[in-house]
Amino acid sequence: MSRGIADQRIDETALGRYLEAHVDGFEGLRRLVKFQAGQSNPTYRIDAASGTYVLRTKPPGTLLKSAHRVDREFKVMQALAGTAVPVPVALHLASDRDSPFGRMFFVMDYCDGRIFWDPALPEIDDPAERAAIYDAMNTALAALHDLDTQALGLEDFGRPGNYFERQLMRWSEQYRHSKVDQIDDMETLAAWLADNLPPDDGAASLVHGDYRLDNIIFEKARPQIRAILDWELSTLGHPLADLAYQCMQWRLPNLGAFKGLGNVDRAALGIPSEADYVRRYRERRGLGEIDHWPFYLAFSFFRLAAILQGVYKRSLDGNASNPEKAAIYGRNVPVLAGLAVELIRKEA
Repeated sequence: MSRGIADQRIDETALGRYLEAHVDGFEGLRRLVKFQAGQSNPTYRIDAASGTYVLRTKPPGTLLKSAHRVDREFKVMQALAGTAVPVPVALHLASDRDSPFGRMFFVMDYCDGRIFWDPALPEIDDPAERAAIYDAMNTALAALHDLDTQALGLEDFGRPGNYFERQLMRWSEQYRHSKVDQIDDMETLAAWLADNLPPDDGAASLVHGDYRLDNIIFEKARPQIRAILDWELSTLGHPLADLAYQCMQWRLPNLGAFKGLGNVDRAALGIPSEADYVRRYRERRGLGEIDHWPFYLAFSFFRLAAILQGVYKRSLDGNASNPEKAAIYGRNVPVLAGLAVELIRKEA
């Protein structure tokens, strides 16, 4: 039985029987090992006689409305199979009712490869390879945003209307529900974003929602993407939300709990500047100059801070996936808010 927080335990015997009945070819569950990375949906490696798989499930306990939608992850990965956006093969989705441990989960193929946890890529010796890794991320993001959502059967994967207005309402509400201490910069940031919403330009695409380096598996021997992971926050939305969220990494210092590029010599490492990364994305998609860029960046900081506040609150409630990291993330919410307030004062 996998042991973490008591109510996260999974009966491996019952799970093995269920998977043999519902996943084609599955046979002989041998071991269930929880991945320590990630804070939202507990994720496990399944070692079985028939191969290696990954199980991703909702956390236990009372959850925020619309959060932890593993069914959405499953749906979008099914839709993306065979496209220019590589994803693991989604094998089976179990509902809360059918699950042998009472929580919705899905099973997908295990993709072996490299995951880079530090955006400075210290494990890579060649600056040209670092540049190629970032270019592969850029290429995949542009390809994602160019997909025909109707052809994929995802035309109902989000609501129409101003994406940023709806997202600001959503994350403001979730932040209020997760709030523990008063953070003045979060209040300042939320008010500024509400007052400076860009006009709705009608741009819409499938967006990943958490597009960053450590949600991507690369081939072992070359800078090519094998699979993009963690589609929990995917929806139909504004493509610049994904781009700005990734570019936020250029603004983040190394905060310990998560890594940034704000205090590294990017040129020496072969990592493109934020401006160059945005330019290559625009070229790939045939876009002109981007208006309201400080808003998109500030929104990305606010959204990440609200997500981390929710993780921290779950740790206090006893149902975080990784309680130690969750507490660290919570302490960094004021840091993120402060960086965003500094950004809007300097650049907006």
